[in-house]
Amino acid sequence: MLSRLLKEHQAKQNERKELQEKRRREAIAAATCLTEALVDHLNVGVAQAYVNQRKLDHEVKTLQVQANQFSKQTAQWISMVEGFNQALKEIGDVENWARSIEMDMRTIATALEMFFEQFRGQKQTPEGNMNTQYIYELLGENASYYIAASFALLWILVWLYRDSLEIENLSDKYVFVTGCDTGFGNLLCKKLDRRGFRVLAGCLTEKGADNLKRVTGPHLKTVLLDVTSQSSIQAAMEWTKKEVGNRGLWGIVNNAGRSLPMGPSEWMRVEDFQSTLKVNINGVIAMTMTFLPLIKKARGRIVNVASVLGRVAANGGGYCISKFAVESFSDCLRRDISYFGIKVCIIEPGFFKTEVTNLDPIERELHRLWNQLSPEVKASYGEKYLDNYIKIQRLIMNAVCDSDLTKVTSCMEHSLTAAHPRTRYSAGWDAKLLWIPLSYMPSFVVDIGLKLVLPRPTKSV
Repeated sequence: MLSRLLKEHQAKQNERKELQEKRRREAIAAATCLTEALVDHLNVGVAQAYVNQRKLDHEVKTLQVQANQFSKQTAQWISMVEGFNQALKEIGDVENWARSIEMDMRTIATALEMFFEQFRGQKQTPEGNMNTQYIYELLGENASYYIAASFALLWILVWLYRDSLEIENLSDKYVFVTGCDTGFGNLLCKKLDRRGFRVLAGCLTEKGADNLKRVTGPHLKTVLLDVTSQSSIQAAMEWTKKEVGNRGLWGIVNNAGRSLPMGPSEWMRVEDFQSTLKVNINGVIAMTMTFLPLIKKARGRIVNVASVLGRVAANGGGYCISKFAVESFSDCLRRDISYFGIKVCIIEPGFFKTEVTNLDPIERELHRLWNQLSPEVKASYGEKYLDNYIKIQRLIMNAVCDSDLTKVTSCMEHSLTAAHPRTRYSAGWDAKLLWIPLSYMPSFVVDIGLKLVLPRPTKSV
């Protein structure tokens, strides 16, 4: 009996120990799970904190870069404002200087007028002779030269100041340019587009229009235009009228032109003259008269591209004739419509490297003209005349032609943006130093010069 009770007691104790061991293991397992969960949670939190820190560092660096860029831009703006203020100050100084000189000149003129009035009243008296002698001694023997030089300097300063003044609100002004596929017209459209004008470009081909639109901004628009066709001109005017609305057309630049054929006048046929005149003068007149109501509404500008060969007729063909006609038409038009606030400007470029002065088509046209001559005319010039003429043409073009087309487009730009545009613009050093001075010479001087340059026919007298 006692042994049985001991066994039962021992069994119960074993059960308790097993139960306690089981609970201890469960507690350890629960604690382990909790610890692992806490560790995992902490790891996730640390990783997230690390990621957030990296993001924060990146954002801080980005803000620092932006702050540095803004600081640099601010410094540039401040520098630009300071430069602008300095320019305004200099302009103000020039203006004040010009006004000061003008006041001095007026004072001198008033003093001289009073002196001459006194001199007329006292010229027969000894006192008058003394006053004259005093002024003469005061100013010296070159007094008249000093006064003339002062007035000339004043005139130059005032002219330079007026020439530098520009119109405002360029972004509200529309300008139509012809001949924009290549050359001067193409380059001018790009410059006006950068200045903020609303440019309407007339192109002869779709390829030229597409190429121009690809390199300009959204404010430049193109239209196909053939200046030899009145229907094409009328359609372009109607399109322009819709574009400009009630603002009118601020400027039109008649730039489209052709030069060929050029050569001795006897080699030409009537149709050779007409093909050039149709573009260079008939096209200019048709464009101007068709678009004139729109220009009159805006009290704008008409810019006609002539040439130095519109001042000096250096070769035969229709080119020189047409450019002389452009000069005459522009002068007449300027005087007739000046009462309405419209300015007419003439651009007179020298020789520049464009399609007009490309030697290959020029030589092809010379060969064509030579081949259509009768045997009698060829014999009068001689077999070597054409080769000599081409050699001289190459020599002149290579020596004189300027590759900097901006000299011409800057003149065009000034005629559209200046508050007081010039009547004529001579672009290029050959124009300023050779052709324009030569145009004021007697005719025999030009005749002799061309005879010395051009080849002489075999059967000349």
